[in-house]
Amino acid sequence: MTSSYYTGEERSKRIFAIVGASSGNLVEWFDFYVYAFCAIYFAPAFFPSDDPTVQLLNTAGVFAAGFLMRPIGGWIFGRLADRHGRKNSLMISVLMMCGGSLIIACLPTYASIGTWAPALLLLARLIQGLSVGGEYGTTATYMSEVALRGQRGFFASFQYVTLIGGQLLAVLVLVLLQQLLSEEELRAYGWRIPFVVGAIAALISLMLRRSLKETSSAETRQDKEAGTISGLFRNHAAAFVTVLGYTAGGSLIFYTFTTYMQKYLVNTAGMNAKSASYVMTGALFLFMVLQPLFGMLSDRIGRRNSMLLFGALGTLFTVPLLMALKTVTSPFLAFVLVTLALCIVSFYTSISGLVKAEMFPPQVRALGVGLAYAVANAVFGGSAEYVALGLKTLGMENTFYWYVTAMMAVAFLFSLRLPKQAAYLHHDH
Repeated sequence: MTSSYYTGEERSKRIFAIVGASSGNLVEWFDFYVYAFCAIYFAPAFFPSDDPTVQLLNTAGVFAAGFLMRPIGGWIFGRLADRHGRKNSLMISVLMMCGGSLIIACLPTYASIGTWAPALLLLARLIQGLSVGGEYGTTATYMSEVALRGQRGFFASFQYVTLIGGQLLAVLVLVLLQQLLSEEELRAYGWRIPFVVGAIAALISLMLRRSLKETSSAETRQDKEAGTISGLFRNHAAAFVTVLGYTAGGSLIFYTFTTYMQKYLVNTAGMNAKSASYVMTGALFLFMVLQPLFGMLSDRIGRRNSMLLFGALGTLFTVPLLMALKTVTSPFLAFVLVTLALCIVSFYTSISGLVKAEMFPPQVRALGVGLAYAVANAVFGGSAEYVALGLKTLGMENTFYWYVTAMMAVAFLFSLRLPKQAAYLHHDH
């Protein structure tokens, strides 16, 4: 069905809905990444090194927050979206992110309240982890349901445009602060500024999301299996496993070439930290811009073919690309190699939410997408850096390249299970 199926007014309403849904996604990921980028400045304020208990709380907290909360968030918000509407779920998740950021922005330091400081930081991080775990599935579901027929790939790709945009904005805000403030000022109070910015942005996004139109029907929300784990696994276990299978590889290669790559360029290729930052900022910007193009391509060649290309190219080129990056000396060449890798990843990221949403019926869609993504992402994506650095310390760095390659082959095999035409979604609305 072409887009002429819609009236002008309907088209603009749907485009506004895409903007509203993805704005929150941008804010969520900005807030989530700001923590990672600013940690070097605020860590001493919360974790003085002479207190071992606090040190332990620090490591446990960062670990638990990132990993543990995402699947729980995927489940809670997926259930909420399927039973009480996508819009409610989207509003609550962005409100929670705002709360988490606001707590971090205003937290007293260890010097003023002792062990309570890191404990409250951990709590704020857990709230953020829950929120981000819930955001992905609901946004993917909402955007796939509201996208224009015949252009679903293009519109759904904006989920990753804003996800990468959030990462980039977090870097840019930090770079700006580094220009304006001294190291001492950043450590004293400057690190709080990005969290304030994030909280304000979340409130703006909440306003946008309040005006969204609900895409699920009262009938599907009242279905007795709506948003239930039993409803999901009784009838859609195969779809869930398929989504888990290709998301594992997708998350792993995404984190390998985005968040881990900066450390890899410095640690393994021996590039200086500033050059590595420039390389990654440029590559991420291009990666963001590429998403709609790859989304449009999927509208032409079909979602299944895009996913098969992703699996095949990832399997063939991961080892050669990582081996080449290992010895790279020129920042420009590093940029080209990373961009090539991200082009392969784009076959997946541009449509990842949509491919998942098309596998489930409306009554368990947000839960199916959110939970499968969160589990695969926590296990394979979140651990990418640990595994890579762990193997490096054992002197087996190349093993990591083969691990990513193997997971890409798994993604290819699971993509073969994708139906020629979406099981759901091509006929709803």
